[in-house]
Formats: sequence, structure tokens, C-alpha cells
Amino acid sequence: MNPPPTVFHRRIVIGAVICVAAFLLVGMRLVDVTVFTPGARPVKAGDRPIFSRADIVDRNGELIARNLPADDLYARPELFKDKIRAVHELAVATGADEERLAQLFRGKHNYVLVARQLPPGVRDKVRLLKLPGLEYQPDSKRYYPDGRMAAQVVGVTDGDDKGVSGLELGLNRQLRDKPMGAANQVQTSLDMRVQFILDHEAKASMEEFHARAAGGLVMNVRTGEILALVSLPDFDPNTRDFGDGNSARDIMAQNLYELGSVFKIFTFAMAFQDRTIHLGEEFPIGSGLKIGRFTIHEAERMPATLTVQDILAESSNIGAAQIAMRSGADRQRAFLTSLGLLSPIHTELPENARPLYPSNWGTIETATIGFGHGISVTPLAFAAAAAAVVNGGRRIVPTFLKHPEDARGEQVISPETSDTIRGLLRYVVTNGTGKKADVPGYDVGGKTGSAEVVGPNGRYMSGKLVTSFCGVFPIEDPRYLVFVVMDRPHGTKATAGFALAGYTAAPLAGQVISRIAPLLGVPMAPVTIAKENS
Repeated sequence: MNPPPTVFHRRIVIGAVICVAAFLLVGMRLVDVTVFTPGARPVKAGDRPIFSRADIVDRNGELIARNLPADDLYARPELFKDKIRAVHELAVATGADEERLAQLFRGKHNYVLVARQLPPGVRDKVRLLKLPGLEYQPDSKRYYPDGRMAAQVVGVTDGDDKGVSGLELGLNRQLRDKPMGAANQVQTSLDMRVQFILDHEAKASMEEFHARAAGGLVMNVRTGEILALVSLPDFDPNTRDFGDGNSARDIMAQNLYELGSVFKIFTFAMAFQDRTIHLGEEFPIGSGLKIGRFTIHEAERMPATLTVQDILAESSNIGAAQIAMRSGADRQRAFLTSLGLLSPIHTELPENARPLYPSNWGTIETATIGFGHGISVTPLAFAAAAAAVVNGGRRIVPTFLKHPEDARGEQVISPETSDTIRGLLRYVVTNGTGKKADVPGYDVGGKTGSAEVVGPNGRYMSGKLVTSFCGVFPIEDPRYLVFVVMDRPHGTKATAGFALAGYTAAPLAGQVISRIAPLLGVPMAPVTIAKENS
């Protein structure tokens, strides 16, 4: 006799509930073991699709970063007879934390993650140990063939293949989750030939002048492309060693500096744009300029009067202060704003910094900012503003992606003002403080900058300088800007003990220009050699 339908249905429901509960219990245990339990068994390579981070290449296709095959190493602790010895040997071979491994081996883990992303050479070392219970999970490791050379600008990834700094972070969306084997790459604006030269020369100067830090960049003033960016001290992105003498900080994009007299470029551009000065006009210099309770002095001895050209060429603070005050505080602030100097600069690099400038912008602030003190900006932001001044007067946005088309934007100063400034910058190199940056045949124009370092107490540190040079070439029709910075260089016997920019930063820029100009196809102008009368 068949049971009533209601009883039959009840049994089916009860059975189904028991089955669902059992499946839920098993599922929860699987999640716990595979996700939340340390040292869980690795997922087999065939159980999931394998993705590879895209290559980073320079503007000429040279490889900068690539994922190479690597292995994650797992161990089964219960298979080791001598766990203490096994832990020690694995730690030595892989560089893993021995104390962490020992703790995991003592625990009740079926599988323990020993190390991630082992390159083939390390895997061979592990195999020579001939230990039982080891398993390998296919993975990949980011490799940087040029090592330190572009460490800060390129950046690094973490163990999960995510960008954590530099272009690896800034371009993370373009670089991630590319199918393995696909011909994917991101082409940057960098030129590794130029990067190598800038890196080599900056390191040589940093060593020669015993500077605390040094850096530089090369920018196309028409497209905004950054061809090279160097920050020293640097680090090896392949080893990630951040011990003494290594630094991941990008001083060109992150550090704020009072750059000193290179800022006079903007003071003169504003004055000529406002027509408050004219070439040949003379200004009184004297021994000091008193403004209220403050007195502005010169870094070096100056004559009683200087023309406009020589105020820039000889880098007179008193002259620049008087020129700035003719335009006034409101105009100066508006002008620097139009050049993008009073806000953070945004590029593909995630690293940036907000500039520092006075909240109370009065007469004395106008005067000091006129010669580059009292305002702090990043070298990258300065370079972008300077490029706009010399490229015909049009705003430019720096980029680390290849973009060879002319990308100049709105007009910020007139072409006539830009032309005048270029003439003055050439005069600085031929007749002023920038003589050591001159490169015969390439008509370099530029400006030196020497500023005392602001100490922790907010006061200037006597004798401690940040020196810089902004060079542009060829000055008649500019294509490239080279900006170099040195933090606290020391004078040498060859410089008679002087550490000002004309002795430290200017020759560095000149050496860089002399080497990169031929590579970049900049035509060389005829060089006239004066003949002596017999």
C-alpha cells in the first residue's frame, strides 16, 4: 500500500534539505581551505586562464619591462623528516623569511607557500636540494632589463602583478590582464638612449660634486613628451633593495624646491608681456633693496646699475625683484596660475606634489618670488611652465606616452614675448652665468638657478644650495628642454670651491645636450671660429 502523497512529499523535502546542507558544508570547507587557510594547496595551472601584464617599451620599441615565466613554490610539511633543516635550506635557496617558514611548518597546514615568483635560476637551486613534498605553480615575474636606469619613472609591480609606483601604477589599466601570448605593449615617450645619457651624466656630476641628490629630464617643448627622467639616488627594480644609498622617491615629480633664479624666466616673461620693461632699460642695483623691514641682497657682487639683459644674465636678485614689483602681487599670482605653477601637475605618473606658496601674497612676497624664493614647485612642473614660455607661448601638458604630434594648447604669452625671452636666454649662455652650458653648433639658451635650502625650522641653511639649469635648444626654434637639479652640491678645486649653478648644474646640462642633440637629429648650425690677426 502506497503512503499518502503528503508523507511521500515530506520525505523528498527532508532528503533535499539534508543534501543541500551537506553541499553547503562541503562548499564552506573548500572555501576555508583554499582561500582563508594559510599555505593552502595551489590551484592547478589548467584550472584558470593565465594572463600576462603587457610590455612597456620606449618610443623606438626598446623593451623596458616584461613579464617572464616564474614559479610559486609550495611545500607539504608532513613529508619532511627534518623540518628544521628543510626550512633553513629553503630559506637560503629562495630568500624566504626563515622564521615565517618555521612557524608555518610547525602549524597544521597541508600546504605551505614557501616563495613566490621564483626565477628559473632559483628554481634550479631548490631542485638541487632534492627535498620531498615540493610543488610548483606557474606564475610570472616582472623584469626590467635596464635595471636602475629608469627605476623611478617606470616604477614596479607587487606580487599580484599590480602596479604600485611610477608608470606601472599610472598605466595599470592599460597594462593589466592581457592574455598570455598576445602581442600587447604600451609605448611610452621615453627614449632609452637619451635616458642612458642623462642617467650617466647626472651620476657623474652627483659624484663629482658630492651632491645629496640629483635629477633631470628632457622634454619636447612642442609635444610635451618626456624623453628621459632621472632621479638619484635610485634603486634596482629587479631586487627591490631599499637599503642605504637606494631610494624609490622621484625627486623630479615629488620633491618641492625653491628653485631660485631659474624662476626669473617667468618674471621677465610677465614683465615683457605686461610691457613694464624694455630692452636696454637700466635698473639701480646698489648694495641692497630695502622693502619694509626686509632687505634683499645679491648672492654675488654686482655693479651699481644693470640693464634688463644683464639683470637676467648676471642673475641679479635686486633687479628681478624690482621688475616683479612693477606688475604687482595680483598680476604675478594670476600669471603663475596661468602657467600651471600654483596647482599640482597631472601626468601618467601618479607621483606629484602640491606647490607651496604664500597665503598672504604682498609686496615682499612678490619681490622674493620674482627671483625664485618663497615658492616651491616640483622640477617637472617648472619644466612644463618653462616649455610654454619658450615654445611660442602656448601651454603644454607633459606626457609619458608617445605622442609625436604638436600638442601645444592655448596661448599664455604672445609669440613676441616668447621670442624676446628666447633671445635673453641665449644671452645668458653667451654672456652670463650659463656659459658652461654652451654647446657649439646647437645655440643653447638657458638660465641658472641657485637657492638656499630651507631647513626643518623653516629658515634658510647658509651655504646649502639647490642648483639647477634650464637649457633650451636650438634657441631660435626650440625643440627640446633639458632641466637638471642638484641638491646640496659641494664646490671642488676645479671650481675654486664655488657650488653655484653656473659651476655645477650648467656644465651638467651642457654635457647632456652635447650628447643627445646628434641622436635626436637636431641640425647643427655652422660654428664660426674667430681668426687672430697675424
